[in-house]
Amino acid sequence: MNPLDDLYQEVILDHQRNPRNFARLPAANRQAEGTNPLCGDHVTVYLDVADGVIRNISFEGEGCAIAKASASMMTAAVKGKTLTEASETFKQFHQMVTGGQDPCFDLEAMGKLAAFSGVSAFPVRVKCASLAWHTLNAAMNETAGPVVDSEIDKKPSE
Repeated sequence: MNPLDDLYQEVILDHQRNPRNFARLPAANRQAEGTNPLCGDHVTVYLDVADGVIRNISFEGEGCAIAKASASMMTAAVKGKTLTEASETFKQFHQMVTGGQDPCFDLEAMGKLAAFSGVSAFPVRVKCASLAWHTLNAAMNETAGPVVDSEIDKKPSE
């Protein structure tokens, strides 16, 4: 394993063991619930949105290390962003974990979220990494939360 992979593994394990923003958000004015029935991952994302800005965000749920770390890092990444900026971050993250990014994709711009860049090599884990993000997207758009199935998160070439 190279040093970068070691660092990424440590970041993911830290967020899994000590998730940030892991609680019900009493002031939430938007929320969505997402599940992956194939592996049992379940997440609820709570948003406090005002004037198009995510003032606060939190999550609750159960899942594997990848799912929990992804949710934790997601909350840190989008807190304080506009809904448009958060939506763009969702798209970039999704492209990264599905391997669908264009050749000019700037992995460094993803910051700590780049820890999930290797997930695209493990199709079964893509759903784990992206569940919270799809749930965030549902909360931002005030739609029903996702049930991750076999069609969501396929690589563009599949």
